[in-house]
Amino acid sequence: MTIRSLMWILWPSFLVAGVLSAIVFALVDPLDIVVLGHMQVDRLTFYTVAFFLFWLAVAVACALSLYMSAGSPAVLAEPADSLD
Repeated sequence: MTIRSLMWILWPSFLVAGVLSAIVFALVDPLDIVVLGHMQVDRLTFYTVAFFLFWLAVAVACALSLYMSAGSPAVLAEPADSLD
């Protein structure tokens, strides 16, 4: 896997994870959530874990999209003029 492939996977997933975290930040109060019936998570921990879980989930989706794409990253990076 090349650096360019990692960039195609990690950068869009980072942006989407940021948007999803902003939505969760606006809609969910972590102090209202109780984990395992008795454990309460503070806000910073909740938002941090949520961000990284969103980033991981979207990165897996981006990686699968790249894997199942029609060509390899090297072929996709070529300009359209060179496909004659």
